[in-house]
Amino acid sequence: MKSILTTVIVFLTISLYGQKTIDFPSKDGLTITADVYEAKESSQFIILFHQAGWSRGEYLEIAPKLTVLGYHCLAVDQRSGGAVNEVKNKTKALAKKEGKQTEFVDAFQDIEAAVDYVKKTYKPEKIIIWGSSYSSALVLKYAGDHPDDINAVVSFSPGEYFGKKNFITASAANIKVPVFITSAKNEKKSWSGIYDAIPSDKKQFFLPETKGNHGSRVLWETFSDHKSYWKAVKGFLNTI
Repeated sequence: MKSILTTVIVFLTISLYGQKTIDFPSKDGLTITADVYEAKESSQFIILFHQAGWSRGEYLEIAPKLTVLGYHCLAVDQRSGGAVNEVKNKTKALAKKEGKQTEFVDAFQDIEAAVDYVKKTYKPEKIIIWGSSYSSALVLKYAGDHPDDINAVVSFSPGEYFGKKNFITASAANIKVPVFITSAKNEKKSWSGIYDAIPSDKKQFFLPETKGNHGSRVLWETFSDHKSYWKAVKGFLNTI
């Protein structure tokens, strides 16, 4: 009954605030598929990137709640992914069809393209980039490599996932904007070095009292500790 009620609430929220699927080109010309969730009278945008093996469907429940908080959202299918919540990753399928590489690091250009698309199309006053698992590391890299292009970063379960020593940590040392990192309790060792490298005095992290979970799915209502994560995320968003 609870899952049915959640589905109904999410559907009504999407209907109220508007949701549509769009396409735009990546840096190499690959067509990226994404879902836009529109908030009323907002000048702030959150760009949402999914975890490994998944799709923009990771944010079916999360994005509508962010619109209620006053943020337009773009949930992006990166070329490294699969499917979740019955939503197939169209970008991954097309990349495979076109013979393009689909490793984690190959999706970095999709993050760059998504930020460029939002800037040119919506011209928001603020852009927040949000990642889950491997993409949570890539959004930190983006923030360090493009320190003046976004306004904040939200990162769920980052780490050095790319087989290159200090690949993310080296970029994190150049981050200027506010950063929020969270994860399952036992994952802190995977990102503590990255966090320590961030020079921003506006960085925050959150670890739950429970075991927690991996990636942005910690915000799904199916997990008993989702409220503690939401409280921490909202607290961070209220500071930027």
